[in-house]
Amino acid sequence: MSEISAAALRGAVDLSTLRNRPAASAPAGAAPVDTGSGLSDVVVDATDETFGQILEISRTVPVVVDLWAEWCGPCKQLSPIIEKVTRELEGRVLLAKVDVDANPQLAQGFRAQSIPMVVALIAGQPVPMFTGAVPEQQVREVFAQLLQVAAQNGVTGTLAIEGASETPEAPEEPPLPPLHAEAFTAIERGDYAAAIVAYEKALAENPRDEDARAGLGQVRLLDRVQSLDLQAARAAAAAAPLDVQAQFDVADLDLAGGHVDDAFGRLLDLFAQLPSDERAPVRERLVELFGLIGVADPRVAAARNRLTSLLF
Repeated sequence: MSEISAAALRGAVDLSTLRNRPAASAPAGAAPVDTGSGLSDVVVDATDETFGQILEISRTVPVVVDLWAEWCGPCKQLSPIIEKVTRELEGRVLLAKVDVDANPQLAQGFRAQSIPMVVALIAGQPVPMFTGAVPEQQVREVFAQLLQVAAQNGVTGTLAIEGASETPEAPEEPPLPPLHAEAFTAIERGDYAAAIVAYEKALAENPRDEDARAGLGQVRLLDRVQSLDLQAARAAAAAAPLDVQAQFDVADLDLAGGHVDDAFGRLLDLFAQLPSDERAPVRERLVELFGLIGVADPRVAAARNRLTSLLF
């Protein structure tokens, strides 16, 4: 992304209903949002009720809003990178994380058609950053642009983080296994093919490596959708309802964009219409996508039940 400006989001975001809402307590486990003397962290969980405070803070420092969901694989790739870059800026930026499932008014206000969606706020005005998982270098470049735009608008403060000087450093996390580290480095530079190879090697060494299995599924999805054009894919799928690859493409785009039920429904409809000897690839893709979302998710349970009924 070469330039960011609030004009690009004009009409795309409507936060008017959230500006003057009364504040509520932060959810359990979230860093409290406070516009007073300081914050407990530069990464906070924002809710429909607390977002008015977030807007106020954006008059002091730019606020990066990360719209995510637990089931979103690309979100799990992008969010740790955004958190890392935010913390390195030591109070010059606040990161507000929004779980779109738990905060429907915010999701509607930002008109989040797909996630991850990352938008900044400068003096209460939205500024686009990026949609979808992107490599760390691009994140850093866009954050640098954000600080420039903020300075041009007089937003150049630094947040006081309460207890920052007294808090002992967190213990270092154990290093990733070599092949996992290789995959993560490949993802950061946008080389999904190399990440796939690394995760496949990790699974070959240890078929019970669930982290590698989950990572492989997520990065395969990212690799499949990175070159797809949404409008072209939907047109191709509409023109050929029984074209398996065309339906796969749209289902992948739907899943990456957070439209889980749409993705499952499309593939289940396709499975129902195909001759029995042509169904295997569709079933395999469904099982792969179930694994991405997680077996405990009620949408997966419903889709599994329908698939079972179609099988028998």
